[in-house]
Amino acid sequence: MATEKITMPQLGESVTEGTISKWLVAVGDTVNKYDPLAEVMTDKVNAEVPSSFSGTITELIAEEGETLAVGEVICVIETVGAGTEQTAPQPTVKEETLEKAVNVSAEPSDTTKKLRYSPAVLKLSQEHNIDLAQVQGTGAGGRITRKDLQKLIESGQIPIAGQKVEKVTTQATVQQVTSERTTKPTPAPTVPVTAGDVEIPVTGVRKAIASNMLRSKHEIPHAWTMVEVDATKMVQYRNSIKNDFKQKEGFNLTFFAFFVKAVAQALKEFPQINSMWAGDKIIQKKDINISIAVATEDALFVPVIKNADEKSIKGIAREITELAAKVRAGKLSADDMQGGTFTVNNTGSFGSVQSMGIINYPQAAILQVESIVQRPVIIDGMIAVRHMVNLCMSLDHRVLDGLVCGRFLARVKEIIENTSKENTSIY
Repeated sequence: MATEKITMPQLGESVTEGTISKWLVAVGDTVNKYDPLAEVMTDKVNAEVPSSFSGTITELIAEEGETLAVGEVICVIETVGAGTEQTAPQPTVKEETLEKAVNVSAEPSDTTKKLRYSPAVLKLSQEHNIDLAQVQGTGAGGRITRKDLQKLIESGQIPIAGQKVEKVTTQATVQQVTSERTTKPTPAPTVPVTAGDVEIPVTGVRKAIASNMLRSKHEIPHAWTMVEVDATKMVQYRNSIKNDFKQKEGFNLTFFAFFVKAVAQALKEFPQINSMWAGDKIIQKKDINISIAVATEDALFVPVIKNADEKSIKGIAREITELAAKVRAGKLSADDMQGGTFTVNNTGSFGSVQSMGIINYPQAAILQVESIVQRPVIIDGMIAVRHMVNLCMSLDHRVLDGLVCGRFLARVKEIIENTSKENTSIY
């Protein structure tokens, strides 16, 4: 007999934690390799965590609703002949990450959960020079979570090694005492509840979305720019072929597919935009993988069109249709969410004409495609009615500057304005 640990898998390239939404097993249950153990939610995907071993569940470390960092242990299985069962079916988690999550502790001789730090906690503490020995965690067994550190960072009460500070707790009464002053964090807003009001618990994917958006806004210095595009030729071209296309191909040819293709082409010409911030360096990505935002009634998912620059407008339209169907059927996989390098958001689908998107961390920019509307414009001194659309771009000012973004948007504008039956093939 041997004991094996199941850890929180990495369900997306930029995902650092997941929430146990539902356990599918209980202590004492016998499971086979690949059997689902739990349902996990992140800000990007819902997924089942399969067992890496055959055996008996001896301990459920995490509770339903609890959020754990990638690599943290979620349950323990007692196995027979575990040495031959090492090929894990769960989404890929780097071996080094797993090792740190299980073995790293403040004191080698101490094996309590309280002194085990996940990779996400270690990374955040190093970035903000936080002395973890002075932090009281709120996780299971006193474990310090990434959310604990985020609360300290937001409050400005960062315990630093060498300072004489009382043990810092991340509960509502956080208090840090220094030789100069005592400060308290800003409490959560108190909202009066009256008869008829509806209280909606913030759980699961909504909590994960809130955490990721907060991280993006706190860490990324957002800048914003917009261009106005005359899409008249594109609209006429698409409208002239959409019915035949639907009959022939079996899915819709949307305006959005034309915009995604134009963005992919422009990214190839301006590779600086297809980059990510990595602390002491900027990573310029080789592959052009376009993330697209797909909304459900209560959540937003961002599946990825891989190698979009190599696909035709028809191929992109097919992928948009297939990914949207997966999202709404709850069948989106972890692989569908990974590898995005730039996001295009179809905000025009609900009538928006101008918006400022929050960048999809750790990407460097996001483009909002607004609603195409007919407006009077001046052409050669005369008034004409044209199909106009605003393209709104949010950018990470650590990575990008206005000049390159302006040129990039000008190129997207040029491609769209010259999209026509004579100039453009959808195949």
